[in-house]
Amino acid sequence: MKKRLTLTLTIVLMITALAVTGCTPSETATTTGSSTTQESGQTGSTSPYEGQTIEVAYVSWACATANTYLVRNILMNEFGVDVNIRQMDAGLMWQAVETGDIDFQVTAWLPYTHADYYAAVKDNIVDLGPIYEDAKIGLVVPSYVTIDSIEEINEHASRFDGRIVGIDAGAGIMGAAAEAIDSYGMTEMDLLTSSDSAMTAELKTAYEAEEWVVVTGWTPHWKFAEFDLKFLDDPEGSFGSAETINAVTRAGFPDEYPEIASFLENYFLSSAELGELIGMMQEYDDNDEAAKAWIDENQSKINAWLS
Repeated sequence: MKKRLTLTLTIVLMITALAVTGCTPSETATTTGSSTTQESGQTGSTSPYEGQTIEVAYVSWACATANTYLVRNILMNEFGVDVNIRQMDAGLMWQAVETGDIDFQVTAWLPYTHADYYAAVKDNIVDLGPIYEDAKIGLVVPSYVTIDSIEEINEHASRFDGRIVGIDAGAGIMGAAAEAIDSYGMTEMDLLTSSDSAMTAELKTAYEAEEWVVVTGWTPHWKFAEFDLKFLDDPEGSFGSAETINAVTRAGFPDEYPEIASFLENYFLSSAELGELIGMMQEYDDNDEAAKAWIDENQSKINAWLS
């Protein structure tokens, strides 16, 4: 069921400049100790993998959610597999791919954001390459904030209430933000741990009151469509430069599932396409329903990925 949000047109326009599935999940389980959410679903098809189960992990970023649900539904439709998806902290996700508990993920931010995770497991995983290019992380403020560089934050700390609003502690962007606090001598600023949803909620509250706020941010993300935002310049390079989002599998997966691995190697979304997909995830109550709607509108592209 649609929420009929008014931001759909804005999202499409924004992502073109780039700024962040048909079945209802049949089961949901949450494991608090490992910050993991698991969902499963299935559909019918004829393939060598009919009835087999694929385990996929993702982090709770808008782009990761969108890509994961789309891939899940394509695999179920085209290969007849069951696909369990698990929301995890980034560190746990990379470890689970290394150990083989997870078959693959499509949310590897490289070479900067997930650099430490990648370095720790690189000998036991397979990088299938980018599914998206020109991703970016950094510190983000509303455009009405009258500073343009991270260098200027500390002298205006009181206007920011001495806080940089972050996301979950295990995210690579949080490590980069902590490094930035040291590199830029932000002695008057603290880094708040929260979540993607909590961060955007605080951003929304401040934005509507035209108050100063600084958050950890990344593109692609729907908040750049909803609000007029800007990245602060990062002359020290604490957040790196443009990145890619890659598909990464456990060792052995491409040999066991060559057709699925080939699909993942071909899978790639432009800024406009990912923006449209993220927008649909916001528009629909159910992520599977949103993914299915996107599939219905883009079957020729999916066929190309499968060829």
